Amino acid sequence: MIKKILSFEEILKGCVKNDNSCKEMMYKSFYGYLMGIILRYTKNTSDSEELVNDSFIKIFKHVAGFKAPKNPEELQRSFKGWIAQIASRTAIDKIRSSKVQFYVDDLAENEHPVTQVSVASELHVNDILNLLNHLPDTQRLVFNLYEIEGFAHDEISKMLNIPESSSRVYLTRSKNKLRTLYLNTMVNSYKKNG
Repeated sequence: MIKKILSFEEILKGCVKNDNSCKEMMYKSFYGYLMGIILRYTKNTSDSEELVNDSFIKIFKHVAGFKAPKNPEELQRSFKGWIAQIASRTAIDKIRSSKVQFYVDDLAENEHPVTQVSVASELHVNDILNLLNHLPDTQRLVFNLYEIEGFAHDEISKMLNIPESSSRVYLTRSKNKLRTLYLNTMVNSYKKNG
């Protein structure tokens, strides 16, 4: 029996029709992509696998609601953006459900001045992703949402149910901590090699 190679558009249409072979192809095609997104939010691999599977359940449930772009060449990129948003929100929901309250040591924004820290320009992406696992959960979450996913502070405050000023404080703290972690990594690397 010869299997026909399906285009992405055909696989997507098959998923809308609840075709299991198309769903399996979709799952295999995007599992690694979604795992990469989820791993930015969680430290635990088994939690990540569960969240990827939860994301696919939501994707398959709502795939008929995906709005395809007018230009067919943008279909896969647009779909990846759509499923990335589902995955990141699934991870955020999991984190929110495990933590009852986010707080910033009861500091007002004016008591903890926000400083401009340009970590991203000095670090490679892989370095940042490795160092993110050393951040406290809330700092990692806000850093991901703001710097990587591109959400604004007002959107983050609504997602996490925290004041907008707390989002800014968490971002500043995460950048400062990343800078310290990076410098420590560089010093240790220099000592080993020097």
